[in-house]
Amino acid sequence: MNNELFDMRVGYTTFNNPIAIAPMAGITDSKFASKYGGNAGLVVIGGYNLDTATNEAASKLIARGREEFISDNPMKFLREEIDNTDINGILALNVRSSAIGPLLEAAEIIRDAGAILELDAHCRQPEMIGIGTGEGLMADLPRLEEWIKAIKETGVVLSVKIRANVVDDVQLARCIEAAGADILHIDAMKPGAGADLKAIRHIRDATRIFMIGNNSVNSFSDAKEMFSRGTDMVSISRGVLHDPQLVDTLVKNITDLQRQNGWYNSPKHICRGEGDLRGLTFCCLPVKPCAVHGKIKQLGLTAQEFTDMKMEFAKGTLLEYGDSTCFGSLVWCCKITKPCYLRDGVLDMIELSPSDYMQLKKDLATYILDNAKKPVNEN
Repeated sequence: MNNELFDMRVGYTTFNNPIAIAPMAGITDSKFASKYGGNAGLVVIGGYNLDTATNEAASKLIARGREEFISDNPMKFLREEIDNTDINGILALNVRSSAIGPLLEAAEIIRDAGAILELDAHCRQPEMIGIGTGEGLMADLPRLEEWIKAIKETGVVLSVKIRANVVDDVQLARCIEAAGADILHIDAMKPGAGADLKAIRHIRDATRIFMIGNNSVNSFSDAKEMFSRGTDMVSISRGVLHDPQLVDTLVKNITDLQRQNGWYNSPKHICRGEGDLRGLTFCCLPVKPCAVHGKIKQLGLTAQEFTDMKMEFAKGTLLEYGDSTCFGSLVWCCKITKPCYLRDGVLDMIELSPSDYMQLKKDLATYILDNAKKPVNEN
């Protein structure tokens, strides 16, 4: 039932909810996934080292007290980990290699299992960076782009795990999307400050790729903040070690929210200075000085073109109604969580539920981005 409720499809995978477990080297293996991730929509295990160079680097990390996965036969180990993982959702394997060959071999194994390959461009340990993996890939965009294209030729669903605030986040995200990756998994790390929600929003405004947000998601409130900046999923890592019920709690709460309002990751209002471009769906008629004008300009639209676009979408839908609202149509009305007796009175009159109203607003947001004169990933 959740598959239909959230309607989240990426390639040959369908997620039953937007809660994921993130990889933790030396910790998140098949046993961990089966114990903690049974009800998560996605569980990413790994990172797994696929060649001699990464295994040797991992050995050095272990020697200085870190946890890592090491194997004499990496491909056999991957198959065993896939076979031993017992979860209800989708499985992904986070992998590292200093060369493309082992990644292509792993991609075929992972594809045939119906799982996702996640390329580790995230590890910040000097031993890994020094051999060109982890953050070393973020610093070498031509190689990262080449690897993504080669991996995608295998037909595997591909996620790329990155860390924010290391290189130019927007340039990096656009490179990954243009190369053909299916998913961008972002550790929105901001030293000493928890998750960098502005980084999430900036990347959302620059790409249309399926996005997973990670870092400091320890409660439903944390998850909602990240969702409202544009992530399609959120992933948790060490939080599950402190609260083994965290996945189940988040899945229940986000499922309840989706049933109630129809758009679990709806954006903040743009006029608050926190909403991403999808928030244009909630904006008023652009007749006053407001942040909406800056967002419209990002899409290459004039205020009149934006007005015409929203009204064109509204034709033949229930958003046409609303003579008694501020601007004469529900198309200009705000998010359902913001109290408004004018809007709610119209919804009651035309028997449009809050969740159906928000679904229409979501469709409108997609329409605006699809029909922009300046596509999001070209701004």
